[in-house]
Amino acid sequence: MSEEQPSKAGRAEWLGLAVLALPTLLVAMDLTVLHLAVPTLTSDLSPSNAQLLWIIDIYGFLVAGLLIAMGSLGDRIGRRKLLLAGAAAFGAASVLAAFSTSAEMLIASRALLGVAGATLMPSTLSLIRTMFTDPTQRTAAVSVWASCFALGSMIGPLVGGALLNYFWWGSAFLVAVPVMVALLVLGPRLLPEHQERGGRVDLVSAALSLVAVLSVVYGLKQLAEDGFEVVPVAVLVVGLLVGGLFLRRQKLLTDPMLDLTLFRERNFGASLFLLTTVTVIMAGIQLFVLQYLQLVNGLSPLSAGLWSIPTSIGVMIGSIGGPSLISKVPVSRLLAGSMVILAVGCALLTQVDNASQLALVVTGSAVVGLGLGPMVALGTDLVVGAAPPDRAGSAAAVSETGTELGAALGIAVLGSIGFAVYRGALGDSEPSGLSADQADTASDTLGSAVALAENLPGALGGQLLDAARAAFIEGLQITSLVGGVLALVLAVVALAKLRGATVAPADGAPAAEPVAGAVPTPTESKAV
Repeated sequence: MSEEQPSKAGRAEWLGLAVLALPTLLVAMDLTVLHLAVPTLTSDLSPSNAQLLWIIDIYGFLVAGLLIAMGSLGDRIGRRKLLLAGAAAFGAASVLAAFSTSAEMLIASRALLGVAGATLMPSTLSLIRTMFTDPTQRTAAVSVWASCFALGSMIGPLVGGALLNYFWWGSAFLVAVPVMVALLVLGPRLLPEHQERGGRVDLVSAALSLVAVLSVVYGLKQLAEDGFEVVPVAVLVVGLLVGGLFLRRQKLLTDPMLDLTLFRERNFGASLFLLTTVTVIMAGIQLFVLQYLQLVNGLSPLSAGLWSIPTSIGVMIGSIGGPSLISKVPVSRLLAGSMVILAVGCALLTQVDNASQLALVVTGSAVVGLGLGPMVALGTDLVVGAAPPDRAGSAAAVSETGTELGAALGIAVLGSIGFAVYRGALGDSEPSGLSADQADTASDTLGSAVALAENLPGALGGQLLDAARAAFIEGLQITSLVGGVLALVLAVVALAKLRGATVAPADGAPAAEPVAGAVPTPTESKAV
């Protein structure tokens, strides 16, 4: 007997998707909206250097650390319920952050925002899985979701910069309040409640996952900033050990927070690996591109944000356009092709050799984004679609955690490679006349070299600035080369590991035939 065909989503579901776009935009915006507010925030609250770092970083740390726990919680208590509770908490924490009167209060508010943000992302993606049971429509919906995340990352600095022209730094947080109010009003009317599992969240597993992810992300971040020192290495090792304990506990529980059998599904494991690794590439490339725009080309933060828009547009075009080609190209070949496009973007960036090549840098970065888009949309769809409905929240959380870890790895690994090249090149070309302390300062980062050059007498400052910028460009070239090679490796992995996988096309046409002889996967069976 043939399987019952999944029902088509109607007007209510598509309106619900528009509602789900609201928290997706906000979570992405809050990762970047503070960047331009740092100078005025520092003037008002006078945070120490350590406090300023926590103000910027604690939000992302807690989002990453709590995703798995919150995804599992949504599967148990109801995804809409968790989403609306998180929206209310996000709005309240945004008000607290906006009117913070001390650095400590702002850190606490940002921490609450991180906790609330962790409830939003897996809830939105798992509700899409619930609302769009037809594979064709689900692919289109996930593509829209991915585009909204790219759009939020793009407009975060722009919204923050525009508000700072007219209001105080806290206004950057208040943008979330009307959006969350709209979600609280429209959510109960347009979003279905969905609860697949009962029972309680295992608090020990939640604590282990939080400690593991926070330790790994923090350790990688500090390694990127400070190099191989004892403390970040020890924190990273602790994170890995606690992560091992978390995985061991999941094997022993009858109702685990993270169902490890998901990783036996070829689509799930391979797609998660591809998503995580492509985020490594993107994070490493963007780390150097953004610094090139500001510290090499000399753009203001707002101008640098504007010149970053083509990259986000590339991601949006790729995430929407990629699924439209599924009816013509098997998913493995489409994703492999997108990785080749990403490699082409990296190749363009390896050709940058001076401070005035803004057009080349922007074009190369936009091509990288174009290659990234299909992987984000289709890879996410494969991960969520491979999981059974009662594990959709957990699958969405694992997908998001993978991208968070990928971003940290990209900054730590590719960043370390690029800055090692920078230090070596600067050591070979730094001008004579610098003291040992000044040479050490200049070799720390390009930002340190630029600040030092501004205070050096006569031509020495200009010579140091030229040498530091040339050394940084060498770091950009090598980082881009490594990223391009990784992208080509991912193209081979996509061809090999996703051979025979299918994703429903966004245009409703029949999917391209998988490669002959491939074994059907669970996602294929559901799409038939």
